[in-house]
Amino acid sequence: MPPLKKIVVTGPESTGKSTLSGQLALKYQTQWVPEFAREYLTALGRPYTYDDLLIIARGQIALEDRITATLKSPLVFMDTDLYVIKVWCEYVFGKCHPFILDEIVKRKYDAYLLCNTDLPWVADTLREYPDHKTRYQLYHIYKDLLINQHTPWFDISGGYEERLQKAIQYVDRLS
Repeated sequence: MPPLKKIVVTGPESTGKSTLSGQLALKYQTQWVPEFAREYLTALGRPYTYDDLLIIARGQIALEDRITATLKSPLVFMDTDLYVIKVWCEYVFGKCHPFILDEIVKRKYDAYLLCNTDLPWVADTLREYPDHKTRYQLYHIYKDLLINQHTPWFDISGGYEERLQKAIQYVDRLS
């Protein structure tokens, strides 16, 4: 079997990352790694702290490693990675755990799909930034991160179906 290709779907909250990750996994008959933070924060029962983000980072890594270790497919999609947790740490708390920064350097991916903010905001109990100005600012933080690293990336915009088709075209070119 060819080496496993890991594709990260990233971007600000409420930009369709989970939807796109699930759709791509279905299309390519593989699995996707969900966002550990959602499960953790739902069970937390209090506002999260800076230290919770370190727990979330470790949980995300463990979930990713557990799913990819048993995968029979040559392709997997990630509904987040440590860049998201880095942005979250720095945006909310003005600093980032050294462990997260060290792991960003160590962990390797084959491509990023950056979800733009042009989908309508969908509220839920875990989302924090419904205003377009903040979402757009966060999108540009992610874009700057991707521009300044070596892994190829592609901007995903449009409605849900358009996003899926753009992502499929990009993923097919990676093969």
